[in-house]
Amino acid sequence: MLKEINYIQTNADLLFSEQEVEAALDKMADQINVLLAGRNPLLLCVMNGGIVVAGKLITRLTIPLNIDAINASRYQNKTAGGSIEWILKPGLPLKNRTILIIDDILDEGITLAAIYRYCLEQGATSVYSAVLVDKMLDHEKPVTADFVGLKVADRYLFGYGMDYKGYLRNASGIYACREIKEDII
Repeated sequence: MLKEINYIQTNADLLFSEQEVEAALDKMADQINVLLAGRNPLLLCVMNGGIVVAGKLITRLTIPLNIDAINASRYQNKTAGGSIEWILKPGLPLKNRTILIIDDILDEGITLAAIYRYCLEQGATSVYSAVLVDKMLDHEKPVTADFVGLKVADRYLFGYGMDYKGYLRNASGIYACREIKEDII
């Protein structure tokens, strides 16, 4: 597996440098600070991808807030999504709260839409979402993000929380995989 990971990392295209991503996070935080001021938001970090984005964002937020986590996964360390598996639900009550869902990427939007529904079913008064990356697809998604850092073409990405088969979430930039040559890995 490490040979494959090394191949992917070595041959990937850098789409956004660390500096570009950090600037996008600054912009997102400024927008969140304005829109959610006085709303007492509960931030829900979508595990595992959202952990880097949430960690980077919360230190930029100047508003009072609570933090919790949720894990609804379609990928389970694979490169294609399947059905949603609820792994972790928030420990804090969502009732009568403004919720800010933080995730790494808005891809098809299926998982984010399910988390939105869950929050509303739990009695949240309003639900917002912040994603570092919004993938531009040729069809409509079931949900749109309120705060978006960067927009990208439809490619398989890793870095800043996004992974390749569970690896490379810690890459300090956003990279797109090139086509995998099976005979090399």
